[in-house]
Amino acid sequence: MYTYERRIGFSEVDSNNRLTIPAIVDFFQDCSTLQSEDLGVGYFVMREKDLMWVINSWNISISERPGMCKKVTVGTAPYSMRGFLGQRNFALWNESGEMIVKADSLWSLINTETGRPEKVPEDVIAAYTFEDKLDMDYSGRKIKPEGDMTEADSFTVQPYHLDTNKHVNNGQHIKLAYAFLPAGFEAASLRAEYRAQAFLGNVIKPQIYKNESGYIVALCDEAGAPYSISEFKGKV
Repeated sequence: MYTYERRIGFSEVDSNNRLTIPAIVDFFQDCSTLQSEDLGVGYFVMREKDLMWVINSWNISISERPGMCKKVTVGTAPYSMRGFLGQRNFALWNESGEMIVKADSLWSLINTETGRPEKVPEDVIAAYTFEDKLDMDYSGRKIKPEGDMTEADSFTVQPYHLDTNKHVNNGQHIKLAYAFLPAGFEAASLRAEYRAQAFLGNVIKPQIYKNESGYIVALCDEAGAPYSISEFKGKV
């Protein structure tokens, strides 16, 4: 598994000095980016091919959230690339070497000129070493918003929400959804499903659902169709 080490910064913990879920997602996203760059099939190479990876879903299980200045190891490994889809695991280890976060993710390769999925080139597949899937709960990727629903004020996508692909970054979707969780709620897992890209100037209408397991946050367009749906369950 490709890994790198880092220390948890002040900006990456919450008011209880615990690593935030959005920060975990950022760690993982950075890890896959660094691996691809090191293997010669990173962002710049893929853009020369008019290709970009877009995430479809996250499934993250958390047993511990360390505090500021703690050392952690971040890791990732792909386990499948077929057609236009790529699947990869992620993991986070604490200072004692315990795996405290496990994650599964599904990605689509998109042609930036046509906006349509495109088969992963053979040279890109050949660059990676594929590993066995992590032993974790592989819950379904589709999330059905259910529970008592309330709506929050709409807001407009701003430049700081965007990444180099000119759409709202998947980590920003998590940050935005995370902000609607009530104070004191500590999630032990996250599932996120991305249904449509959101661009600069789009209006987002948040819908927050409370149920027995936790909270679901749907970030929707003006017609009520979700851009993304994030499910936060349990406590850690």
